[in-house]
Amino acid sequence: MALGLLGKKVGMTRIFDAEAGTSIPVTVIDVAGNEFLQVKTSETDGYSAVQVGFDDQKDFRLNLPERGHFNKFGSAPKKLVKEFRFDSDADIPNTEEAHPGASLFQDGQWIDVIGTTKGKGFQGVVKRYNFAGQPDSHGHMMHRRPGGVGAGTWPGRIWKNKKMPGRHGVYNRTVQNLKVVQVRPEDNVVLVSGAVPGHKGAYVVIRPAVKKSAPAAK
Repeated sequence: MALGLLGKKVGMTRIFDAEAGTSIPVTVIDVAGNEFLQVKTSETDGYSAVQVGFDDQKDFRLNLPERGHFNKFGSAPKKLVKEFRFDSDADIPNTEEAHPGASLFQDGQWIDVIGTTKGKGFQGVVKRYNFAGQPDSHGHMMHRRPGGVGAGTWPGRIWKNKKMPGRHGVYNRTVQNLKVVQVRPEDNVVLVSGAVPGHKGAYVVIRPAVKKSAPAAK
């Protein structure tokens, strides 16, 4: 894995490509305030990683161990803390400098975005699992219901993991191979093609794409 960014979903807009005469739908992600917290090495922790914090918050919202962790590394308290792992200690970037922020990526680069989907509340099986439903003909009373769910004989119970109505949404999802349409370091935002998981204001993780190679260094 390579170093990535933590961000907050601002919303969607579009970018016009004058040459192609098209508009590109993009998601705007605010990445201002990423900070290096802790460096983990194979010798001290058994693996290589960099811990990154994002989005300041007030001290009183943290317990004492959490406050001590941020004080130890000279950082303001953060709402979101994530680790980016590396294959070896040699791959760990220089954390003595400030986090590169939006300039970590470049226009045209392929990325993966990790987020939490919107919550949909309690839903039936048609919306939750894409069941086809039952006949809509006159007199039928089972249009969107799941039908039989229990065994007729032994063991006479509902099996675990049976697809049933219930809470839908709030799932961790990774959208792979999205393109960075535009990077705006002066605004600390990254414009990503298409949609990413989550509501406006939701936290996301941006990392270089796992299945597509990064562009050649300029």
